[in-house]
Amino acid sequence: MIRSTIFFLFLLLTLISTLNAARSFIPRQPQPPSSSFKINGTQSEKNQGSCSFTVIIRTSCSSPRFTRDRISLSFGDAYGNQVYAPRLDDPRTRTFERCSSDTFHIYGPCTYQICYLYLYRSGRDGWLPYDVTVHGYNTNPVTFYYNVLIPRDIWYGFNHCGRYVTETSSSSSTAAMK
Repeated sequence: MIRSTIFFLFLLLTLISTLNAARSFIPRQPQPPSSSFKINGTQSEKNQGSCSFTVIIRTSCSSPRFTRDRISLSFGDAYGNQVYAPRLDDPRTRTFERCSSDTFHIYGPCTYQICYLYLYRSGRDGWLPYDVTVHGYNTNPVTFYYNVLIPRDIWYGFNHCGRYVTETSSSSSTAAMK
């Protein structure tokens, strides 16, 4: 009797810990940023172009065949370092076509581990990103999963920085793209 009770408790604890571990891997849905989120598009000579980032944006197979939507990107770390890349779109080069992957080399201020990313869509086509992966200098690659329609004319994405993020930053700048 005691052995079966101990065995049952062991199985119960194993099940509970497995469910808790699985819950931590469930991705959150994208959402608008808090009202304090600001894009700082001012140029800073100290930070401009000091680190390079590779950003890979995959477009969903549920997206329109092509888009004329204007797409911008902002990402950063928990210490207020922000990279802003306006107008990634270019319909002449077939950017953001359905089921495609587009790679951008973006230069901006150096960051610690990237923990937030927002996309901005302006237009009527209804572009649908699948995911966005950011590779940066001295940081681990991070992927943000969307696969939902981004509302028009608002920043929309993820903030996994927790309570440490400074959403208005003096060390942000507009990124240069090559």
